[in-house]
Amino acid sequence: MTPFTCLTLPPWLPESVRHYLDHTATGLALREVARRDGVAASTVLRQVRNCETRRDDPLVDAALETLQRVAVQADPGRPPTDEDHMTAHTRTTSLPQDAATLAAEARRVLRRLAEPGAVLAVSADLDRAVVLRSQPGQSQTRLCVVERSVAQAFALKDWIATDRPGRIASYHITAAGRAALRRLLAEDDLRAGGVREAQFIYASQHRDMAERDVQTPEGRRRIRYNAAESPVTALGRKLDRDGKPYLEQDLVRTAERLREDFELAQMGPRITQNWDRFLSGADHGSYAPDSGPGDGPRAARDRVADALRDLGPGLGDVALRVCCFLEGIETTERRMGWAARSGKIVLRIALQRLARHYKERLSRPMVG
Repeated sequence: MTPFTCLTLPPWLPESVRHYLDHTATGLALREVARRDGVAASTVLRQVRNCETRRDDPLVDAALETLQRVAVQADPGRPPTDEDHMTAHTRTTSLPQDAATLAAEARRVLRRLAEPGAVLAVSADLDRAVVLRSQPGQSQTRLCVVERSVAQAFALKDWIATDRPGRIASYHITAAGRAALRRLLAEDDLRAGGVREAQFIYASQHRDMAERDVQTPEGRRRIRYNAAESPVTALGRKLDRDGKPYLEQDLVRTAERLREDFELAQMGPRITQNWDRFLSGADHGSYAPDSGPGDGPRAARDRVADALRDLGPGLGDVALRVCCFLEGIETTERRMGWAARSGKIVLRIALQRLARHYKERLSRPMVG
């Protein structure tokens, strides 16, 4: 019997999942699968048993059910059954079909899951999942949203795992997920080559503590950074003299909103926007979106550009550097020539003004 999974299923599927589907969906014997792929039959048996055990995970179970249906219905030698007509009316989730789409989503979502206290919350009733991070006072901040199909792919590849399956399950990034994120970011570095525009600086900062040379408007510099957490989040945990957080949670969420748009703006097929033009001394009024990327990245770039233009020099500088480039407060103070310990004051003013910008934008009447 010819295995039809190789012809119809996504190419990024792990070998263990392919072997499981070959055995359970298309009916290949374990020894036949092993002989075809040049592995031991005991290896295939362990893979099949492992996949069965992982079906306690709701994302893995739903993904395997969808994949089994695809594999079975692709078998030309199988006569139609009543189940085919029944499943035609059943809502199913289509998994990402190409590795490039999955990799782009991994760069966006896994680096947010790598932040301290971040989890992926998945509801059985919703088509989308959300990455949340706990904040002081039992509150949570939304970091990003991801399609359920993408979350299922992450679970199949063992990039995320859950300790609490249920109607609302929470997932954390695994060691395999962190390794995949490091590999994807290393590939970005190779593609970037010697060109270090601001967006590549930003992408390279979502890692463990490290040092590297980067190109900035002031020239080439060596910086030390912590990509796993935004400086704004750290300020949101620090307490002032009255025992209250220095940055209220609504201001932290405002910063995360700008950062999320900045991330989305980097996801187009051609990344041509140079964010350095919005730093002090640049021509803030000459921005025009390029025509290369799709509407999603272009709209995100427009939102970031509008926000920075509204903030103006100084406030726009600190918002872009700290919220988007993840530059430390002290580093920003030195680059801007500000007095020590003044950066966080300017940052708070910038976030207050940014929150007003977003509020005014929501109340603005739609045109067209």
